[in-house]
Amino acid sequence: MTRTVYVNGEYLPETDAKISIFDRGFLMADAVYEVTSVLDGKLIDFEGHAVRLKRSLDALDMAEPCTKDELLDIHRKLVELNEINEGLIYLQVTRGSDGDRDFVFPSEDTAPTIVLFTQNKPGLADSPAARKGAKIISIDDIRWGRRDIKTVQLLYPSMGKMMAKKAGADDAWMIEDGYVTEGTSNNAYFVKNGTIVTRPLSNDILHGITRKAVLRMAEEAQMKIEERLFTIDEAKEADEAFTTSASAFVMPVVEIDGVALGDGTPGPIACRLREIYLEESRAAAV
Repeated sequence: MTRTVYVNGEYLPETDAKISIFDRGFLMADAVYEVTSVLDGKLIDFEGHAVRLKRSLDALDMAEPCTKDELLDIHRKLVELNEINEGLIYLQVTRGSDGDRDFVFPSEDTAPTIVLFTQNKPGLADSPAARKGAKIISIDDIRWGRRDIKTVQLLYPSMGKMMAKKAGADDAWMIEDGYVTEGTSNNAYFVKNGTIVTRPLSNDILHGITRKAVLRMAEEAQMKIEERLFTIDEAKEADEAFTTSASAFVMPVVEIDGVALGDGTPGPIACRLREIYLEESRAAAV
């Protein structure tokens, strides 16, 4: 089945989708993106992703390509056209193209480019990886300083994934000035003596939509939370650890730099938070 994608107001077969070779997203990574999960044919936390998209666009002085209601309609239409029950919708907005390459931004009347496509992921919620738990390594964080803006500048995170793969692990946590920032595509947490520890929000990490939801749910479940800087050595001595992201929800971590956490299996707090998140998110999906 050929996917139907959305490009600048049109629903097209993916084989017919085109953008200009002078698009600034292609030439300069001058673009932002969001990824929204689909469970049971409905969108998970769409409102949070829409709000963060606007925040990213505003931070880069980039025009909004459409209204939030129009964006919701596009998401729902793509779910319908591609018959997605469990999967992901990827959205990218670029500053567009004025017909040539230049470091200077194009004129204000240049229309942004907007692209959306689906990924069909049967079994997304019932993930074998989550039952097994992830192994991670630590790497230096050498990204630019505005990680709170969800840009498409993903080369180093991609390299980090490959470093982990070559080391026989699943992912990497990045370290700056001695402290863990986040994973390559997720927010990072560890649990010690029943307390969940994660880095506080700042320009140094992505303001995760799943992070916000999971911390709220943990608080409502009367779990203890500390938002503070932490080292990789602290995490290695933890009882358990996990990550959060829109595409993997709550993912238990069972090993860091070759050191097993607890008994080397997914911890009870991570597993419980995954259950709560999936249950509540499904109930609130649109």
